[in-house]
Amino acid sequence: MSTPSLSVPGSSAAAAETVPQARFDAIPLLLIVVLALAAWPLVGSTSSWATLTIAGLAMGLIIFVIASGLTLVFGLMDVLNFGHGVFIALGAFVATTVMAAMNTAGGLAVSPSLAANLAAVAVAALAGIVSAAALGLVFERVLVRPVYGMHLKQILITMGGMIIGEELIKLVWGPQMVPLQPPESLRGALVIGDVAVEKFRLVAVVVGLLVFAGLLWVLNRTKLGLLIRAGVQDREMVESLGYRIRRLFVAVFVAGSGLAGLGGVLWGLYQQSVVPQIGAQVNTLIFIVIIIGGLGSTLGCFAGALLVGLMANYCGFVAPKAALFSNIALMVAVLLWRPQGLYPVSHR
Repeated sequence: MSTPSLSVPGSSAAAAETVPQARFDAIPLLLIVVLALAAWPLVGSTSSWATLTIAGLAMGLIIFVIASGLTLVFGLMDVLNFGHGVFIALGAFVATTVMAAMNTAGGLAVSPSLAANLAAVAVAALAGIVSAAALGLVFERVLVRPVYGMHLKQILITMGGMIIGEELIKLVWGPQMVPLQPPESLRGALVIGDVAVEKFRLVAVVVGLLVFAGLLWVLNRTKLGLLIRAGVQDREMVESLGYRIRRLFVAVFVAGSGLAGLGGVLWGLYQQSVVPQIGAQVNTLIFIVIIIGGLGSTLGCFAGALLVGLMANYCGFVAPKAALFSNIALMVAVLLWRPQGLYPVSHR
């Protein structure tokens, strides 16, 4: 015979009150504001400071889009993918082909309409996302799947995959630099008072913020995000409930690769040219951002990317020679303050 359970009125509320509530740590985000304000007197001119700040935020958000795919894969799958650069390069080069097709007479990229030009960028970005995601699916099945849980082998085999991918890109598009110009309406700058803001940087800011908001929403507010995070914590329990965690993890890897492709398109349009080594060149910035933010943290990746973008632009203006190692110095300073990064993931 079962014993009836006794409930004490108000006990649930009392128990809930005793559970410590995690407080949001706003200090790392305030660090972005502190950096911007500290650079103001060094830059001197208010208009120059505002221009550099907007440019730094735009650069940081592009870096965030690129790095978010890698931090997503590492944070949810514990995979050190050093071949992330090949998805960046493929997305950028596919965009060059698509934009070239739309630069022909009557194409969206040469139309005087801003809406048509934005549609051209959207089509190129979509092509970059799809191609990088497809490569990510092959990459996961052939290279990553046999080395789950083996970090050293993951580093070696993914770096080899990136080298092979770069050589294949050279076979298709050649080893030379390929131009990737923004459409006509997105070239040049908007002048607001004494502040000049490049039009494409505004597009990059909007895309970066949308990606950030989308990732937070999916991971924290949807059933898919809940299943993925639960699968990371206790894979056997989630599988016992009938969910196929392996498929979810493959979907995460493909999504991370697609984000890298989108970032490659944005970075190529930002630089207005693409080379086969573009992924390897950006890889250093990506890992600096991820280490600063905290391994596997989306919010940390966001904050770290903005800090890196601002630091690069301020140092490039104030002390160009110091710009070469400014971000490494920033990483060292952050790690001395918080050894696990700005927003460390609790289960690591």
